[in-house]
Amino acid sequence: MYGILRFFLFLLPPEKAHYLAMDLLFIGLKLPVIKNIIKWQYCSKDQHAVVFLGIRFPNPIGLAAGFDKDARWLHLLKNLGFGFVEVGTVTPLPQDGNPKPRLFRLKKDLALINRMGFNNQGIDAMVERLKNRPDGLIVGGNIGKNKVTPNEKAIDDYRICFEKIYPWVDYIVVNVSSPNTPGLRELQEKAFLTNLFHELHNLRKSFENPKPILLKIAPDLTPEALQEIADTVRDCTIDGIIATNTTISREGLVCDTNTLDKIGAGGLSGVPVRQKSNDIIKQLRELLGQDYPIMGVGGIFTAKDIEEKKAAGANLYQVYTGFIYQGPGMVKELLTAF
Repeated sequence: MYGILRFFLFLLPPEKAHYLAMDLLFIGLKLPVIKNIIKWQYCSKDQHAVVFLGIRFPNPIGLAAGFDKDARWLHLLKNLGFGFVEVGTVTPLPQDGNPKPRLFRLKKDLALINRMGFNNQGIDAMVERLKNRPDGLIVGGNIGKNKVTPNEKAIDDYRICFEKIYPWVDYIVVNVSSPNTPGLRELQEKAFLTNLFHELHNLRKSFENPKPILLKIAPDLTPEALQEIADTVRDCTIDGIIATNTTISREGLVCDTNTLDKIGAGGLSGVPVRQKSNDIIKQLRELLGQDYPIMGVGGIFTAKDIEEKKAAGANLYQVYTGFIYQGPGMVKELLTAF
């Protein structure tokens, strides 16, 4: 059924199709009959609960940040079977993001290119929605800095988001790896991360219940840079890593060069980033040991992809582009890997 719906959705510009599809499903969820059909068709009846970072997740399949930037659709996403959803990336102030068009399908490659630029309604709007989040769904908050904030003041933005979102989410993710905010990836360097996580750990002490703080990294790190990340993780006691964000590489794509030139800059996600993500996860596992918490994301479309991420060393799994192409039945199918 989703194949027919996808055909019509893919006739629309990707960003418009995204909001239209989710808003229609969200409206349908308000009707008890539709809600029951969605839950019956898309929620697995098997129990797949896992404990990760001291948190009990209903199942190990989550939706990566960037899909529900403003925490608009959490009730719907729970009913589609997700064990957890990561909202954001959110910034202190609302921002429009980069000029449109900024999201592109590479259908032959089962991929997307985006240069959204942290478009979101700001931390205050998100917090108001999170106050009504659904029970039984784990929610992570992915935080970033505003585009106009210079890197030397970036810690201020992360601190603002951290303090405001902390009471309303189960874990927090520091995003310094998006390729679509100028200069952001420079913040993956050890000196900045050391200062940032020192600040966030101190802020966490002001709250009664400690919650995990994770770092999301890029798939384009050299072995030397990845070693530095691993050293920083140990030195700063970072609770976990999400590997990986989108890639700036265009290597191995079926899409022709002229089309790619017209699209321009942006982060590539989907099948082409799968192996890059797996390689990073495998290297992190070797660098950080068997017990270190790693969320794997990048190119997950099938249960086989989950098995590959698991073999590489991931403990939990996030999807994004695969969900766009495979549709809402995807979570139920992925859970057959467990």
